[in-house]
Amino acid sequence: MTAHGWCRTYSFPSEKFDGLRVVTKEAVLRCGKPKRIYSDNGKIYRSEVLQYACAEMGITLIHTQPYDPQSKGKIERFFRTVQTRFYPLLELNPPKSLDELNERFGKWLEEEYHRKPHASLDGKTPHEVFQSQVERVVWVEDIDWLDAIFLKREHRKVKADGTITLNKQLYEVPPRFIGQSIELRYDERGVYVYEDGKRVAEAIRVRLEDNAHVKRHRSPFAAVPAKEGEHGV
Repeated sequence: MTAHGWCRTYSFPSEKFDGLRVVTKEAVLRCGKPKRIYSDNGKIYRSEVLQYACAEMGITLIHTQPYDPQSKGKIERFFRTVQTRFYPLLELNPPKSLDELNERFGKWLEEEYHRKPHASLDGKTPHEVFQSQVERVVWVEDIDWLDAIFLKREHRKVKADGTITLNKQLYEVPPRFIGQSIELRYDERGVYVYEDGKRVAEAIRVRLEDNAHVKRHRSPFAAVPAKEGEHGV
């Protein structure tokens, strides 16, 4: 991710949204909110979560034109720089872990890439350009708010026993939601119920081995067997 030539880069085992979420949040915390995020057309960059998060932060999300390599010129130039200047360092001394790779790459960015004059920046370094505009940076200090806007979102109808199913897991929500369609927002830390954009409850995961022994509230509108003699029975 770049801002005025200022880069933040992280490596992950695979290209999934969880990695993008970590990268974007970390970049915003360290460098402030950018006016725009310019990305390619990969599935994770078109996810609803990223679109929601950018909208919440007032960031314009722009995607490159399909099959148009020229529209990715700046990032491709950065990749070439990494290949010619950073990769040789890895060949001489290969990293032993992904964490070590991230640490070494971050150090190279801070001490080498950001401190070298760039022709595209009129001979200034990325560090100099960033510092010259630092008073215009909009910082994010509320980490909880930032975490919340990157939660994945789904809607579920609450069953008569006060449970919902999400990603093949059973969760229990407060009885007042029985029969309602509710908004769920979640990540690896938990599942939460939202109303009008505000978190109002937490969905509790139900252990299947305990489920058969738990007595739950039921909706008064749940089906009740007819008594003998009623309705022609």
